[in-house]
Amino acid sequence: MLKPRSTATRELVSLDGTWRFAVDTAVGERPWTAPLETRLEAPVPASYNDLFTDSAIRDHVGWVWYQRRVRVPRGWTDDRVVLRVDAATHQGRVYVDDVLVAEHVGGYTPFEADITNHVRAGQEFRLTIGVNNELTNTTIPPGTITVSQDGRRKQTYLHDFYNYAGLARSVWLYSVPAVHIADVTIVTGLDGTSGTVEYEVATSTPAHVRVRVLDASGAEVAESDGASGTLRIEDVTPWRPGAAYLYDLVAEVLDGDDVVDTYAQPFGVRTVEVSGTRFLINGEPFYFTGFGRHEDTPVRGKGHDDAYLVHDFQLMEWVGANSFRTSHYPYAEEVLDFADRHGIVVIDETAAVGLNLAVEAGLTGAPPRPTFSPDTVNDDTRAAHAQAIRELIARDKNHPSVVMWCIANEPSSNEEGAREYFEPLLELTRKLDPTRPVCYAAVMFATAANDGIADLFDVLCINRYYGWYVATGDLVTAEAYLEGDLRGWAAKFGKPIIMSEYGADTLPGLHSVWDQPWTEEYQAAYLAANHRVFDRIAEVVGEHVWNFADFQTSNGIHRVDGNRKGVFTRDRRPKAAAHALRARWREIAGSKPAGGQDAARQFPPGARDELNGEGGTAR
Repeated sequence: MLKPRSTATRELVSLDGTWRFAVDTAVGERPWTAPLETRLEAPVPASYNDLFTDSAIRDHVGWVWYQRRVRVPRGWTDDRVVLRVDAATHQGRVYVDDVLVAEHVGGYTPFEADITNHVRAGQEFRLTIGVNNELTNTTIPPGTITVSQDGRRKQTYLHDFYNYAGLARSVWLYSVPAVHIADVTIVTGLDGTSGTVEYEVATSTPAHVRVRVLDASGAEVAESDGASGTLRIEDVTPWRPGAAYLYDLVAEVLDGDDVVDTYAQPFGVRTVEVSGTRFLINGEPFYFTGFGRHEDTPVRGKGHDDAYLVHDFQLMEWVGANSFRTSHYPYAEEVLDFADRHGIVVIDETAAVGLNLAVEAGLTGAPPRPTFSPDTVNDDTRAAHAQAIRELIARDKNHPSVVMWCIANEPSSNEEGAREYFEPLLELTRKLDPTRPVCYAAVMFATAANDGIADLFDVLCINRYYGWYVATGDLVTAEAYLEGDLRGWAAKFGKPIIMSEYGADTLPGLHSVWDQPWTEEYQAAYLAANHRVFDRIAEVVGEHVWNFADFQTSNGIHRVDGNRKGVFTRDRRPKAAAHALRARWREIAGSKPAGGQDAARQFPPGARDELNGEGGTAR
């Protein structure tokens, strides 16, 4: 699905702003058939939960309704009119006046509808969007709805971040010609100093297509006739981590000599490959430094905000991060566009978090239930999961910043039924995109000895909290546990390992001279203990701290105003750990080996000496 853009043949109107807003219990059964009777207004984009002082709205389970008037530009008489919703968490329904024109399940990917037959250029229509936040055992992510004795519906879920809902991303109205470009797919390669660009352009109806490649200055560097083919860029400038370079593939639909439609798709020329225990970008070993993150800010919830986008990337640059994972759902397209332009590497993840009922048993004390069964995570769940993968890849396939697909976070990969569930999903992912490696993030319960799916994947992403949930406050024991754990994965599978989560909750301003959990000193010491292990294991090719910033979670006595594992506070102030990471990651960036076998690992100054001394075994 193409991102809407304004071009010489297309126009784009933002529908962001304040909309009328109501929960379903405050309006009639068919609220889209008339103006909403409400005094409330809600901004778009934003989650609605933290906007209002009424707790019944914050805790509402079910449908909410957004409504506004929209005028179609009068110059669109001969064009198709398309309405696009960038995301509706977790289900959306769109009505033009009284007519349902679109419905979508999945809270983090876009959907759209051609509404040409329902509107007229120059005239207004009533736009109503319903959003449902309900999660069940067959949704991605999953959850459970219960009804209390007083009749209130309650939502529970197994992911450790707040279930923010609403229209958290933009809504658009845009025009396209009757015959138009519907999709563009680009796959790049490197051949010496040249770049190869395989392309495929889909059109609404069969049409004559011409493509041109423009460099960053706007100069044409390649061209071809036809809806598919391979272009060659001589003296190509590759897209590199930290040194982004983007070209534009300009696709045109022609009617004789006339350009009927034109669309420019930015892309970068780069390759991604897993070779043995190395992760290669453009044939060069890459070591991931960065974070698991969340779309989470005060008041806005998961609402996209360009100011936070810019500031967060500035903080990542300051701390020396070269990458992040979109934990635990696809982020707004603006985030990936920014990563493309600034050379930040992305592991792109579906919303499949919480596929693990062992966590439920551990948190509630209830008897454990099997994760994979007809009554829990089942074939319908897998179908929803497959659709989430299709939509993720369809949306993000052309982003050079995206180097790997992560199809699940912390599933119960050690349980019976995991392989039967995940093997078809992995096959689908590779069929949709054979060019990128695929991973999942392994939960603490899954070890090298009992994990049932790790052999299927390209990279081992491991989430571990030794020194926090296990061996709390005992970093000597935690370091030994972690090293034994990671060496077990390395020995059994012989694949690259990314530490995709490790972290400790920390209250800013709490200090101690001892290894006391929750203090700033302990968070820094905890990270240092993990880093010593990473530097002793050659198979480790990356470290993503959990988390970039503190974030909101569901109610629970084990969380005090959310998850505090961020190295920045929720309002983006650095804790002591941020400064410690900055020192380490800037050293790593400055100590990249110059080729040869040692290029499989990037060591901070002194780490190589440690391996040859008492700290470990030389490799």
